[in-house]
This record gives sequence, C-alpha cells and structure tokens, in this order.
Amino acid sequence: MSAFLSYLIHGVCVGCGFALIASGIIIIYRVTRVVNLGQGMFAVVAGFTATSLLGAGLPHVVSELMAILVAAAVGLLTGCVAIGKRGTHPQASLIATLGVGVFGYAVEILTWGDQPRSFAGLTGAFELMGVHVSTQYVLILVVTLLVFGALELFFEGTYAGKALTACASNPYAAALQGIGVLRMGLFGFALGGALGGVAGVLLTPLQPISYDSDVLLFVNGFASAILAGLTRPVFALAGGVALGVAESMVAGYSKASYQSSLALLLTLAILVVQATRRQALHTVEE
Repeated sequence: MSAFLSYLIHGVCVGCGFALIASGIIIIYRVTRVVNLGQGMFAVVAGFTATSLLGAGLPHVVSELMAILVAAAVGLLTGCVAIGKRGTHPQASLIATLGVGVFGYAVEILTWGDQPRSFAGLTGAFELMGVHVSTQYVLILVVTLLVFGALELFFEGTYAGKALTACASNPYAAALQGIGVLRMGLFGFALGGALGGVAGVLLTPLQPISYDSDVLLFVNGFASAILAGLTRPVFALAGGVALGVAESMVAGYSKASYQSSLALLLTLAILVVQATRRQALHTVEE
C-alpha cells in the first residue's frame, strides 16, 4: 500500500508539470492553430536558468521568477519566428517551431554544457500514511492549482483573456472587432513560454534536466493536451495528472523504460480514434 501511495503522489506531481506544458501547447494552438514543437524547450531553458542563478547566489524565489521570465521571452522570440510574418501558413509555422527547438539545443549546449543539471527544491518532508512526502511535492501541487486558477480568472475576467478566446473562436471576426490577432498570437507564445517555465522550475528538483529533455517533456505535454482535447487549458490538468500517474505506476510495477513509450502510444491511440470518428461522421453525412 505504501509503495502504491508513493507512486501515486509522485505521478500526480510529475503530471502537474505535464499539465503546465500542455496548457501552453493548448493556448498557442487555439490562438494560432500551430502545434508548438518547441514547448518542452521552455521548461529546459527555465530549469537551466534557475540552476545558474542559484549557483550565482540569488535567492530561490528570485531565481525561479527570473527563470520563468526568461522562458516567457524565449516563447515570445519563438512566436516572432513562427508567426511574426503575416500570412504564414500553420504548417510552415510548425516547422519553424521545430527549427527553433533544434537551434535551442545548440544554445543550451554552448551555455550550460551537455551534462544533466538540477537544483535543490524545498527541504523537509512529512509522513502521510507511512510514506515520506517531500515538501517540494506540496509546492508543486499548490503552485499548479494557483496557476490554473489564475488562468481561469484570466480568460474569464480580463480583456486580454477574452481577446485570446475570441481569436481562438474566430480570428476574422476578432480582427473586425479591432483585436490584433497577430499580437494575441505572440502573447499566446509568451504565455506558453511562461507556463513551460513554471513546469521547468518545479520539475528540475525532482529529476535532472539536460539539453535533450525537451523531447520527452513535449511528448508528455502533447499527450496531456490531446487527452484534454486541445480545448480549454484547465482540462489539461486532468490529462496531465492521469498521464503522470499512469507513467509512475508503469515505472514502479514494471520497467521505467516503458513509461516514455506510454505517452506516445496513448497519443497515437487517441489520434486514431479521433480520425476514425471523423471518418464515420463524414460517411454518415454523405
């Protein structure tokens, strides 16, 4: 029972990180119709930046907030490359995000090297039903819930949030209302970068990151986004937690090497089911 609870807690916390990455993917996709293949890079950049700032002697909160701002800036730059030119087709923008991600590999290796890095999170632990739970896990849960609560308030109660929703629903109608669709798209990339940055600074104390960690982070984030139906970011929380728990159980009761394949298999299965459903609806309509 204690092993099961330990795997469950770890899976929920890691899944929160997946959910944050997924929410960034969803926001960018809804506004721009572009799947940002560089979303995992934002988390890696934030994690690396936090390790450097902490190594320079800055306090934890300051280092992590600055790392998130750096990730948001990288997200904005990615948006400028991907959609900065008006009329860019979403497929071309998708390839552009891949190019930025590959370029990010080189920058990360030149800046931080090719060895994994990590930093200490919150110290201390407490016992829950016979399981020692790190305080860092509590921090991840609290911050994730606060972020998703803030996202809901942002989209429901602010002009910028409603403008993003309008661009996602009907970009042409939004433009007629005076909303800058390109500007909102760039803002979506910056927000996606910040969300990836939050995931990076929360997860790095749990598992060291390296320059190529972005691939696994993106795959898990994208799988969580697919589970959420690529609709509202808050749905990504359920998708991310479900995937995190599933991977933790697979790693705990089977082999850890299998957990990286789970997200790919799950994504493929969902895409096949969705494609089959669309084909069936199309057949019925004809």
